[in-house]
Amino acid sequence: MQMKNEVRSNTLINIIRTVTMMVLSFVTFPVVCRLLGDKMMGLYAWATAFVYYFLILARISIPNIAVRECVKVRNDPDKLNAKVQEFFIIQAVTTLLSFGLLCAIVFSIQIPDFTSQLNRSLIFILSLNFLTGVLSFEWVYTALEKHTYMAIRSIIIAAIVDILIFAFVKYDDDVVLYAFFSILTTVLVVISNLIYLPRLVKFKRGVKYNFRQYFPALGILFLISVVVAIYDKTDTFILGFLDPSKASVGSYSVAMKAVEIVIGIMTALSTVFMPRANYYHQRGDERQFKNLNRYATNVCLLIVIPAIALMIALATPITKVIAGEEGYAYANIVLISLASLMLTFSISNIIYTQILLPLKKEKLYLIAVAGAAALNAGLSILFGMVVFKNNPAFGVALGTAITDLLLVTTLFALSWNNSKHILLNINNLKILVLGLIIGVAAYFISPALVNALSSNMTLEVAYILDIVIVFFGSAAIYIAGLIFTKEKLTMTILKR
Repeated sequence: MQMKNEVRSNTLINIIRTVTMMVLSFVTFPVVCRLLGDKMMGLYAWATAFVYYFLILARISIPNIAVRECVKVRNDPDKLNAKVQEFFIIQAVTTLLSFGLLCAIVFSIQIPDFTSQLNRSLIFILSLNFLTGVLSFEWVYTALEKHTYMAIRSIIIAAIVDILIFAFVKYDDDVVLYAFFSILTTVLVVISNLIYLPRLVKFKRGVKYNFRQYFPALGILFLISVVVAIYDKTDTFILGFLDPSKASVGSYSVAMKAVEIVIGIMTALSTVFMPRANYYHQRGDERQFKNLNRYATNVCLLIVIPAIALMIALATPITKVIAGEEGYAYANIVLISLASLMLTFSISNIIYTQILLPLKKEKLYLIAVAGAAALNAGLSILFGMVVFKNNPAFGVALGTAITDLLLVTTLFALSWNNSKHILLNINNLKILVLGLIIGVAAYFISPALVNALSSNMTLEVAYILDIVIVFFGSAAIYIAGLIFTKEKLTMTILKR
C-alpha cells in the first residue's frame, strides 16, 4: 500500500511540475513566434534538430541504463557511489567525442546551412546543452525518486528563464539570444544539481571501476541512440533542406510545440514509472510489475485521448493563438496530422522503458526503431518532395504520423505477452468512446462559436475564448462520462 501511495504521490507531483512548466513555456512561445517570425523560428528549430543528433550520441542512452543500475544499489551508498562515477566518466568521454564530431561536420561540409555565420552561432550555442548536461546527474535524481526536488527546481528555473526572454528578446535578429536563453535552463539545472548532489552521493577516491560490465548493454543502447536520433528529428531536418527559407520548419515547429506539451507530460510521468518498473521486475514481483504498467497506461490514455480529440477539433484556434495571423502557413493542418503522435509516442515509450528495458530486451526496440527511422526518412522525402511538394510541412508530418503508428504496432506485437493487458481492456474502451464524443462535439461547436464571438471582438480574442470555452465544456462532459461509466482510475480517485 505504501508503494502504491508513493507512486500516486510522485505521479501527482510530476503532473503538477509538467503542467506548470507547460504554462510557463506557453507564456513565452507565442510571443517569441511573433517576434522571430516563421523563418527565424524555423532556423532555430532546424539548428535544434541538428544538435539533437549529437546530444543523443553524447548520452548513448546512459540515463536509461544508469537508472536501471542505480535502482539496484540505491540502498548501498558505496555501490551507488561507484555506479555514479562510472556512468559519469563514460558520459564525459562520449560527450567530448560527440562534440568533436559536430565540429568536424560543421567545418568540413561546405553547404550554406553550415557555412553561414548565423547558423554556426546557433549550432554552437545550442551544443552547450549537452556539453554542460553531462554534469547534471539527472539520472541519479530519477533513480532515487527525488521528484519533489526536481519539480521545485524546474519550476523556479523555468520562471527565471521566461523573465529573461521577455526582458531581452525583442526582434527577429535576437534568435541567437533566444537560443542562449533556451540552453540557460540546462546550465541552471546543472548548477542546482551539483549543489544538492553531495547529499545523495558521497564521492570517494580509490573506487575500482568496472566499465566492462556495461559494454554489452551500452553497445545495444549506443545503436539505439543513433537510430532514435535519426528517427526523432528526421522530419525537421529533412524539411529544412526541402525548404531553404526554413519557413515550413517554423510552421512545423508551431504544430509540434502543441503536441510536445502532452508528450512532455507523459515523458515526465515515465520518470516515476520507469525506476519503479525496474524495481518490481528485479524483485521478481510480476504482479506489481504488470499492475504498474497497466496503471501507467491508464493514466496515459486518460490524458492523451481527450488531448488528441481537442487538438484536432481546435487546430486552427490553437495554432493562431500560438503563432498569430502572420506567417506559419498550414500550421493547423500539420497539427491535425501530428496529433496522433501524442498517443503513439506515449505507448511506445511505456513499452520501451517499462517493459523492454526491465526485461533487457533492448534489441527488439533497436530493430523496430531502425526500421522506423528508415521508413520515416523515405516517407518524409516522398511526401514532402513529391506527393505534397506544394506543402512539404504537411507531407513530412503525414509521413511521421504513419511511421509512428507502425512503430507502436510493431512494439506492441514484439512485447505481446507483457503488453496485451495494458491496452486491450474494457476500461480503455470507455476512455476512447468518451474521447470521440467530445472530439466530435468540439469539431462542430468550435467554428460556430468563433463566428459568434468574432462579431464583437478581434479574431485572436475570439480564438482564445473559443479554446477556453470548448476546453472547459469538454472537460466537464469528459469527467461526467468517466464517472457515469465508472472508469477505473476515476473511481479510485473519488473513493480516496
